[in-house]
Amino acid sequence: MTRSRCAERQSIRLNFRHLRVLLMSLVIGTSFIVCDESHADQTDLTALSGTELLTESRPLDVVMVEGIDRFALNEIQRASQNRVQRWDSEVLKAENQRLAFENKRAEFSKIIGCIDARVDAEGIELLATVDHPSLVASNNVFKIFRARWPALDGIDAEGYFLQPAGPAVARIIAIPDADWTPEQICGLTDDPFHYAADLAASGCEVLVPTLVSRDHQFSSNPSINRSTNLSHREFIYRQAFELGRHVIGYEVQKVLAAVDQFELRNHQHGDLPIGVCGVSEGGLIGFYSAAIDTRINGALISGYFNQRDSIWQEPIYRNVWGLLESFGDAQIASMIAPRHLTIEVNPQIPIPESHAQHGRNIAAPGTITRPNPERVQSELELARQAWQHVQPLDENASGELVATTAECLVEEEAISPSAVIDFLKYLTKSDELPTEIPSYNLSPIASSDLMSERQARTVSQMTQFTQRQLQLSHRIRDANWKPLDRTSITAWNESADRMREMIHDELIGRLPDPTIPMHPRTRRIINQDEYEGYEVVLDVYPDVIASGILLLPKHIQTDTKRPVVVCQHGLEGTPMDTIVNDGSRAYQAYKAFSEQLVKQGYIVYAPQNPYRGQDAFRTLQRKSNPLARSLFSYIIPQHLVTLRWLATLPQVDRDRIGFYGLSYGGKTAVRVPPLLPPSGKDPGYALSICSADFNEWVSKNASTDAPFSYVWTPEYEIFEWNMGNLANYAELSMLMAPRPFMVERGHDDGVGIDEWVAWEFAKVRRHYAKLGLTANTEIEFFDGPHTINGKGTFDFLQRHLKLPTSQVPTPK
Repeated sequence: MTRSRCAERQSIRLNFRHLRVLLMSLVIGTSFIVCDESHADQTDLTALSGTELLTESRPLDVVMVEGIDRFALNEIQRASQNRVQRWDSEVLKAENQRLAFENKRAEFSKIIGCIDARVDAEGIELLATVDHPSLVASNNVFKIFRARWPALDGIDAEGYFLQPAGPAVARIIAIPDADWTPEQICGLTDDPFHYAADLAASGCEVLVPTLVSRDHQFSSNPSINRSTNLSHREFIYRQAFELGRHVIGYEVQKVLAAVDQFELRNHQHGDLPIGVCGVSEGGLIGFYSAAIDTRINGALISGYFNQRDSIWQEPIYRNVWGLLESFGDAQIASMIAPRHLTIEVNPQIPIPESHAQHGRNIAAPGTITRPNPERVQSELELARQAWQHVQPLDENASGELVATTAECLVEEEAISPSAVIDFLKYLTKSDELPTEIPSYNLSPIASSDLMSERQARTVSQMTQFTQRQLQLSHRIRDANWKPLDRTSITAWNESADRMREMIHDELIGRLPDPTIPMHPRTRRIINQDEYEGYEVVLDVYPDVIASGILLLPKHIQTDTKRPVVVCQHGLEGTPMDTIVNDGSRAYQAYKAFSEQLVKQGYIVYAPQNPYRGQDAFRTLQRKSNPLARSLFSYIIPQHLVTLRWLATLPQVDRDRIGFYGLSYGGKTAVRVPPLLPPSGKDPGYALSICSADFNEWVSKNASTDAPFSYVWTPEYEIFEWNMGNLANYAELSMLMAPRPFMVERGHDDGVGIDEWVAWEFAKVRRHYAKLGLTANTEIEFFDGPHTINGKGTFDFLQRHLKLPTSQVPTPK
């Protein structure tokens, strides 16, 4: 992926010029900006015919990103308001409420990546070596064993099994926070939060799994010299998200595998209630587990329950695609009803520490803060309202939603002894339990090496499982795309339309069709002998604009309609980067391909895409993913509105609009034109050229063995939910057919390797060949780096857009 390397220098240069222009505007009473120093003396107050004069004084990329940000935040609030009403009508008042809840549980399981078949339960394994026996501690009340139980094929849950001395009263999965070890909550350290030991002392069998920690020691691959400051949780998240999995889903599977084990023990040793309890990250995992699995009779959640409208500010490993459309914490709580749920409102939940820098600094921003009591109470009230309308699962099923305030005596104490006692009373429905936790003694154990080795196994197993899914993902894609009809172009178009809708909905995320007036505003910023350039702003949604620079050849016949080439910049770029020919870094990447093409006689439009401003735009992805949207959810409507406007220009042939993008613009080339085919109503892209980006994209994102993988880079917004099972670049590019599609690839382009690019493009070539359209696709390899080459691609444009040489203007 290219960062426009002149971006920082040009941004500084623009800031000084904007100040100068703003001062000028104060004198003449009108504000405008100049986009490039080389054209500063050519800016005037001329608007393109049929448009209003653009008077915005701020950089349009900033205006765009800020506007989308406001739109996204407003949409989160909209979802919050609509979620309650939808849940009420679709679930609580459903004719078959039980089926409605089953469907919601299935939907929830899918979006948290809890989709793989678990290994059958055959009994809890006790772990022992010659030097480390399985029994690590015992007293007159309970014993603690090192234990393991399989969850998925290749992923084990590992931690401790606590066995009471007398008959068990319940079976509980106790989950620590991600920064805590199982030893800490089992009372094997001097820490005060030993609720697993309290449960065992109260007569419960307890399984305690190890969570993936927030440390970063194992977020690395020494064999390719990659070491990072990614937390282990983000390290797993990055790989898994691309494949429809999640660190959350993996850990929920470990809890559900513990439920499998306890169900087996219920069958063998007498039926007892099964519960879960957890704190902070462990609270999240326990909360989600209880919502999914009705075999869990009750849950005790401490320090997690809250409103989630600011989930985009939490650590990225909590990012869940589409979560806020249907599932606030109140709705998740109602999926536990009518079983029992205790929410411990803990004002002193553990706050993760900032780990020391380790390796490359690429971790996404995000923090965990202590819940605001008022916001917690507001969400609890919504949960109580929903709870009242949940029908019993059977005649004997009855439970309560109880909220308590933890009386924490020390910082980071969690799940107080009184909460344990009360929870067990609710869970067992027994009045014979002790009113206090029986006293017990345990000696701290020194096992830091064992803890580290266990965490290494935990991270390694999830990594290996995810990488195996990566290797198998092509089979799922092949199976999903095989039914498409390639017997004729007509049959293909019908098949492609159905697949196009699915990709737009499930991979990109769809926004409504823009309907507000475009309200075009323009101002001339370039006035050369051969062409002129206009800055353009169009309205897409409230707060959301499309913008760019329109280049028009001079000295052309007014009754002649010309083809258009849309020239798209890369990461952190601007439209002017594609125009300047001053020898700058921008020129080194883009070779002024917009200017080259307008001088050849094409009308050229260089759009501003919103991937500019580093965290300012990356958080747009964070704010959009919980609504099942991505950055391209905005980019597609922006291009649609732009195409509609271009089609209104008297010089433009609406049937001959091509797309040519570099780097992130190449990402646009395989996502936007394929999803915007021409229709009777709207113009579309007649062809697409992907430069310096085409790749075996799923592996490019998820592989931990490729040094150029995004697992190892700062682009935390790049990961797209479940792409590995939906469409790789080959499948996306197939959706261009029968329209022409081309790839431009430099041998020395560090975004990948030729072999990966050729492998993926071979599928595209075969697809076009099956349709009898071999002339409509090609790839050009050239001896060069991450840059526009402008040789075969220019020939491709000429061949398919058919610019008559007689239309090439002659300078006067």
